[in-house]
Amino acid sequence: MEKSMIRLRMSAKDAHYGGNLVDGAHMVHLFGDVATELLIMHDGDEGLFVAYDNVEFLAPVYAGDYIEAVGEIVKVGNTSRKMVFEARKVVAARPDISPSAADVLKEPVVVCRASGTCVVKKEDQRIPESR
Repeated sequence: MEKSMIRLRMSAKDAHYGGNLVDGAHMVHLFGDVATELLIMHDGDEGLFVAYDNVEFLAPVYAGDYIEAVGEIVKVGNTSRKMVFEARKVVAARPDISPSAADVLKEPVVVCRASGTCVVKKEDQRIPESR
């Protein structure tokens, strides 16, 4: 099955709460971008996200952290695509040391997991040239 991954740095504008804490909805937004890429890879169309059936917020994310959001299609129906997602912190900001300090983590920290379903209308499905 197809897999997708994006990695990006959480910026100060992503911080929503005191202490530069990034809200969990930002991870869900990243999962939406991963899902869109997966649908394009699989069907040649962006499709639509229908529902999340599970979202777990497991660890805090702060401005300056680097997050990898990964996803995979785990089940394909006629028009539905069941997907699973995981967001991992791979670099941690260290404002306790200095405003620009950060550590590359030896092991990524899973900050969020989710699963959900997307759909691509039958008439919009096509096999991308890359497959």
